[in-house]
Amino acid sequence: MKKRILLIITFLGAQIIFSQQIIELPHEKPEKTKWENPEKEYFSKRANSEIIANISSPSLIVYEPDPKKKNGTSVIVSPGGGMYLLSIKSEGYNVAKWLAEKGITAFILKYRLVPTGDDAAQDLYDIIEQSNEERIRITKEVLPYSVNDGLNAISYVRENAKTLGVDPEKIGFMGFSAGGVVAFGVVNECKEANKPNFLVPVYPGTDLIIPKPNKDTPPTLFIAAANDQLIDATVFTDLYNKWHKAGVKTGMHMYTKGGHGFGTWKRGFPSDNWLDRFYEWGESEGFIKTKPQ
Repeated sequence: MKKRILLIITFLGAQIIFSQQIIELPHEKPEKTKWENPEKEYFSKRANSEIIANISSPSLIVYEPDPKKKNGTSVIVSPGGGMYLLSIKSEGYNVAKWLAEKGITAFILKYRLVPTGDDAAQDLYDIIEQSNEERIRITKEVLPYSVNDGLNAISYVRENAKTLGVDPEKIGFMGFSAGGVVAFGVVNECKEANKPNFLVPVYPGTDLIIPKPNKDTPPTLFIAAANDQLIDATVFTDLYNKWHKAGVKTGMHMYTKGGHGFGTWKRGFPSDNWLDRFYEWGESEGFIKTKPQ
């Protein structure tokens, strides 16, 4: 497997230093999908958020915890954005920082996206208004590559667990919205070597991949809001029931308020604290063990 560290950055936080590596993941060039514009990170007025678009080469951004706090657990974070962009601040950087502060090594997955123009968010909204069927067709062309990026991310972390200082049996996959679709694809397609040890779909989409849980599906915690404006809440409860009936150890937090894409935005709702609920679940299931200070 090709493993090449492209860049090392040091992020200075208020109370903690996050040592970061950007690691290129192995990938093959798609036959049909072509990216004419370069990868770009910027603030999109249309999305009212910091986003990354036109990802053609998958990679991982590693957030290392303070060695004194590091507990061996790792989480691959897969931000959402309709497969057209990554909501990189709310569902990427902020999540990874929170996890690292808790001693968890975080890996932000920059999976391949639909090629777009100057503003990926505007392109996404335009295609939704024009034809949702066309949006699904376009996204399904790139989705297999995105899922493969997720599988390669797990393989990389597990194969390099000793070097990374993580437990190869405590690797989680956390996917938001379209990133949750990638998570479902990972669970559907994984082998024993690249199967996550636990799964956290956060308001996951279901219109691109039909998840197929079975008795070997890893323990799963669903996070969602009943007033999600894009996905009917019954979709989430149906997913929970499907997982439970398959014999999977399954938990769920369905908040009254939060809408779609609440991520790490602070809005004064109980859903603001969903990461704390994830941590509690991880502890109770044995995936997270707080390191004594």
